Amino acid sequence: MSRIIASLLLVYAAQAGAVEKSPADRLEPLPEVPDLPPQVQSGENMEPDVTIIRKGKDLIEEYRVHGHLYMVKIKPSIGPAYYLVDTDGDGNLETRRRDVEKQMQVPQWVLFSW
Repeated sequence: MSRIIASLLLVYAAQAGAVEKSPADRLEPLPEVPDLPPQVQSGENMEPDVTIIRKGKDLIEEYRVHGHLYMVKIKPSIGPAYYLVDTDGDGNLETRRRDVEKQMQVPQWVLFSW
């Protein structure tokens, strides 16, 4: 009989403890939302610098960004224009293309430079 009373008291105590602390009582208030940081404005010009060179009847256009040559467009007097492109940024114009826009190109951005 004492075992039954003891087990009932334990069950009652466990239920009473569970009722006292509901999940809503244990929640902490949310912190205030911080202000948005100011918008970053860069003064650097990202437009390419184009240098046009005429050699005889041929026309050569050099495209540079921040002083680095990344593409050359060559328009010969006879035949279609073609491009020499630096695809990996090492300074060598290793890729020759007929048309820059028709081929799929993976976007590449400079994240850090020093």
